Amino acid sequence: MSSEPRAVVTDSGIPLDPVYDAASVAADLAGRLGRPGEPPFTRGPYRTMYRERLWSMRQYAGYGSADDTNARFRYLLDQGQTALSVAFDLPTQLGYDSDDELVLSEVGRVGVAIDSVEDMEAVFAGLPIDQLSVNFTINGTAPIILAFYLVAAERQGADMAQVAGTLQNDILKEFLARKTFIFPPDHSIRLVADVVEYCSEHLPRFNGISITGYHAREAGCDAIQEIGLTMASAIAYTEAFLARGLEFDAFAPRLSFHFSSQLDLFEEASKVRAARRMWSSLALERFGAQKETSARLRFFSGCSGATLTAQQPLNNVVRSTLQCLAAVLGGAQSIHVMGYDEALEIPTEESVRLALRTQQIIAHESGVAKVIDPLAGSYFVEHLTDEIEARAWELVRRVEEGGGLVELLAQGVPQRWVAESAYRYEQEVRSGERVKVGVNKYVDDDGVAPPLFEVDAASAARQRERLAARLAGRDGAAVAAALATLRTALVDGTNSMPHIMQAGRVGATLGEIADTMREVFGVYREPQPW
Repeated sequence: MSSEPRAVVTDSGIPLDPVYDAASVAADLAGRLGRPGEPPFTRGPYRTMYRERLWSMRQYAGYGSADDTNARFRYLLDQGQTALSVAFDLPTQLGYDSDDELVLSEVGRVGVAIDSVEDMEAVFAGLPIDQLSVNFTINGTAPIILAFYLVAAERQGADMAQVAGTLQNDILKEFLARKTFIFPPDHSIRLVADVVEYCSEHLPRFNGISITGYHAREAGCDAIQEIGLTMASAIAYTEAFLARGLEFDAFAPRLSFHFSSQLDLFEEASKVRAARRMWSSLALERFGAQKETSARLRFFSGCSGATLTAQQPLNNVVRSTLQCLAAVLGGAQSIHVMGYDEALEIPTEESVRLALRTQQIIAHESGVAKVIDPLAGSYFVEHLTDEIEARAWELVRRVEEGGGLVELLAQGVPQRWVAESAYRYEQEVRSGERVKVGVNKYVDDDGVAPPLFEVDAASAARQRERLAARLAGRDGAAVAAALATLRTALVDGTNSMPHIMQAGRVGATLGEIADTMREVFGVYREPQPW
């Protein structure tokens, strides 16, 4: 007797029929689709989409010292990259200077080291800040990094009304998945709100937060959990900003989102179409948006590092191409494609150039950018979009019934959901139920690795030497006064951004500013389950 055939499902476990037809799609599809650039934005946030302007090609880069990163940025721009995305080292992410004994071995390893405004100036030396769009992947120290960037822009003579870009600044996903938090959740959210308030008043082209599902997905959650938890985060932040006294339509048009793009092509494209529809519903129906732009979800798509393999690394070129294609078919505003060697090390110039060329070939040679939302009306895609949306709304309801995302994070509930999903995925790979080419099928004995990038071992020492020179040459009294004023603002609850900027102007370091925050807010230690 033959065994029951294995169910065919998407990566997120949604059962799939062999074929889809008109009966597979719920009634009033036209109402759920709308027109591109109009609510519910299923078909895209802009009326003309890529026919008028391609997505921003924004390769994630940064390592070693500011000079090293500046050189990589210049290389990428010379190769046709259209925007920048900055990676920071762990000391910078966690609020330590490069000379701190706790972090000496990590300086410049997974991103650029930023100790001072002068480092930020060096990162963008010769690059006109008011003519660039820059994404900063930073969270716990996001207000400090933005402040340093704005002071560097001032010193370039930039027009602040033209300073464009995105600060990730999503601390909730750090508690959920990535764990580079510093301060307790309530104080962390207060700092997020400081940034969003400041940006809404002073930086009309800058996104003060990128509400992020990417890292939960990289940690192992599925596509449904990714957008469900992202919408739960968006609700939590919006409620915090409203409680602060901000008007929804004052900050919502500059909210940005960040999703992972993985390998189930149609599920990934359908996922972000569903996410746009969900945010439109929340903005218009729950939060009473008066502006259409407040209901328009714009997102940065990062191709997935978690899906790449150290085995047969050239296979990753194909994986990243599919992921980029899914992001384009889903209507991303900005895309990063991984280098094929990123499962092994920081990408080489060769691999990052090929990753950029992947975007350029898809943009200019594949034809997929010629028509807006080319998947619209597909029986399968529309059914899948509806199914993902329904399942994601159910997850949002579970979060709300549990007291909201902040409360559930304190209990460790969403963290458990992500861990359970990651465990299921790994078990499927180990058993062979989920095929991973080069890992559990079509394996060969060729263990030859491609040439790997090596960070200059002396760059960390040079960084510390520059920091020592800056500390010796500054006005210590002015720094102490600026930090004292910042401390008062942190205690009083006034917006900290102007005071962080002033501290940076007079020479305070990132570590000193973060230490001032630690003195006021304390340091968060995640409860252990045992």
